[in-house]
Amino acid sequence: MSAASRAPLSSNRPRNRRAVSFAATVAAAAFVLTACGSGGTSGGSGDTNFVTGTDGIATVAKGERAAAPDLSGPTIDGKQLDVADYKGKIVVINVWGSWCGPCRLEAKNFVAVSADLKDQGVQFVGINTRDTSTGPAVAFEKQYGVTYPSLYDPTGKLMLRFKKGTLNPQAIPSTLVIDRQGKIAARTLQALSEDNLRKMLKPVLAEK
Repeated sequence: MSAASRAPLSSNRPRNRRAVSFAATVAAAAFVLTACGSGGTSGGSGDTNFVTGTDGIATVAKGERAAAPDLSGPTIDGKQLDVADYKGKIVVINVWGSWCGPCRLEAKNFVAVSADLKDQGVQFVGINTRDTSTGPAVAFEKQYGVTYPSLYDPTGKLMLRFKKGTLNPQAIPSTLVIDRQGKIAARTLQALSEDNLRKMLKPVLAEK
């Protein structure tokens, strides 16, 4: 092969490397937040302090928990909400989308447990994501009788605030329990039955 015929191949290599790099970046971003996934039993990397049970619920001992990030912004009904204002309460964060089948299956369970535990200092907050407008999200809440607030996060930026190696939401739906000190106590990456939601909350409720 002549030098002339080899030249075009050489000139394409930087472009090919850029294409591979871009593809890898896209793949990594997709991994961070899996749409309507079936859940999983691990998350993050490095020095993680959480243990995941066979039920898919990951928990962290009280003294080893990481603080929840800033979760604030507009709600789907146009108000403003800051989860930090609920410090002193147990907060259940549910990441959902109106387009997500598993989210529809678990919605009634969250409504029931939210109503039951409201007087015990438990506050539910949704994070609605990947809905391109608030209309479908509002209709979803009306259909399932959801009365607790939901932050509107169409691009998933709130989920990306959770630090790598902590109990971060990596799927839709995801559910996290934040303890009374504003720290992340538990997480699951799958739709929850009412029994498993209560099981997830029970040890945190028992804490003093």
